Amino acid sequence: MNKTKRTEIFTRLRNENPTPTTELKYASTFELLIAVMLSAQATDVSVNKATEKLFPVANSPEAIVALGESKVRNYIKTIGLFNTKAANVIKTCKILVEQHDSQVPNTREALEALPGVGRKTANVVLNTAFRKVAMAVDTHIFRVSNRTGIAPGKNVLEVEKKLMKFIPEEFILDAHHWLILHGRYTCIARKPRCGSCVISDLCEYKKKELD
Repeated sequence: MNKTKRTEIFTRLRNENPTPTTELKYASTFELLIAVMLSAQATDVSVNKATEKLFPVANSPEAIVALGESKVRNYIKTIGLFNTKAANVIKTCKILVEQHDSQVPNTREALEALPGVGRKTANVVLNTAFRKVAMAVDTHIFRVSNRTGIAPGKNVLEVEKKLMKFIPEEFILDAHHWLILHGRYTCIARKPRCGSCVISDLCEYKKKELD
């Protein structure tokens, strides 16, 4: 796929959704961090249902620590891996209080040093909260990048690096959100909705005419 085609793809995605953002609900950078941590192997809908009860009770590192692991676990028990996530949330909040003046750090190194925060979570926070150029490759973005031909790769890191290299600069800041939403609602896993896709004629998916 060449630059001209990629430019047209993102132009159309931008025209369709000029100001894309995450579907996680949050009111602060800290709330976003916790929501993204909870979203691993879980849907945004399930996370939002949990945090809409948790955040009114505790929405700061100090408040989460005061709440305690067992109560945090009770708030998020409907989310997958809730035991591990509750433990990581408490550990992360303690580090934020003790090492970062209760503020979410804005560097990849500091974010990835937090328990339960990997490269993908760090990228989401850097891009969404701090508006830094970063590409969080989840299952949706990995699928869309490979299926369309925008940035094929064998693993998430390879896809991430290709996306950062190949996406035209004017689109790079919001590209993560366009790709994830496209994968979530149009270029879905089992049977992509090619008939209603705004980039269908530009996509290099060879089986699309059969779907």
